Amino acid sequence: MNSSQDALQILQLGTAKYEQDLLDGRLLFAIPKKATLWCVPPGISEIYLNKSVGADIQFRRHNRLDVCVVMNHPIALVFLPAADIPSFVGNGDVDLGITGHDVIIEANIQDHITEVQRLGFGKCALQVQTLEDSPFKSVEDLAGKRVVTSFDVIAGAYFAEIDERLNLTGDSKTKIQYVGGSVEAACALGLADGIGVERSNDISESGDTMRAAGLHPIATVLQTEAVLIKSNVPHRAHHAPLIDLIANRIAGVVAAGKYVVCEYNIRRESIPQAATITPGKRAPTISPLEEEGWVAISSLVEKKSVANTMDQLMKIGAEDILVFNLDNCRV
Repeated sequence: MNSSQDALQILQLGTAKYEQDLLDGRLLFAIPKKATLWCVPPGISEIYLNKSVGADIQFRRHNRLDVCVVMNHPIALVFLPAADIPSFVGNGDVDLGITGHDVIIEANIQDHITEVQRLGFGKCALQVQTLEDSPFKSVEDLAGKRVVTSFDVIAGAYFAEIDERLNLTGDSKTKIQYVGGSVEAACALGLADGIGVERSNDISESGDTMRAAGLHPIATVLQTEAVLIKSNVPHRAHHAPLIDLIANRIAGVVAAGKYVVCEYNIRRESIPQAATITPGKRAPTISPLEEEGWVAISSLVEKKSVANTMDQLMKIGAEDILVFNLDNCRV
């Protein structure tokens, strides 16, 4: 080994030691790198942690680096493929992580982790699909046939139950074959009779790809979305209070995205009807107005139903109906 190689090795060892020293004592939080979470735009997991949406985890990630240090908490963010995160968290190597609910089940690691919070993004369905003109119109029709999938654990368990129910044994059982990519082409090429379990979403690129390949769903196996997980066998038990703090903050961000504040004025005699329409999380806040017989009501309303709620309030005489978005909350 020449002097240049010696110097390079010393530099590499020094860098590794520096990084290790930097991570010592910090909570390790695994974030999906790039766009590895299904239906999730690149960077969405990072945005969820950003101060601007309330979690107040301040960090700066340098290009190509898969580890960065949080500036205002003893936390290090580790950027990993979503498929690897359940194992890292389940083994206790990483304290917290964001991944897909389906990825956890496919990794068969659900007994080693706890799903702390569903995050409300990356939603899609895992479905069994066949060709539109296929004779297989139900999963029972497909049982005992050739099925390809990139989720062989989930598909294997799903079709095993169907095989058992139909008393299929030995060579008559459904044949599951793993395919890592271009799953939608397998049926058209005659390699399989059906797509075992694949992600699909009406607004996703894969949903369009499946339809373009002449496929349609015949059963939904699982509804999935991004989740926050923690280890059941943590190696750093002293981080428990910090884990709870971060989980509560992210829960606040999730709730803020789910609810709006609805405020309106209404006659006092209409309070019972109004409280039925806008019951809030516990109860609506009711305040008297200067004008006799009128009150102001404030209540949390689910964002997805706010237009319908406003219509109902107008029908019972509510006035000055206002809706406010939430940046953050604790509910």
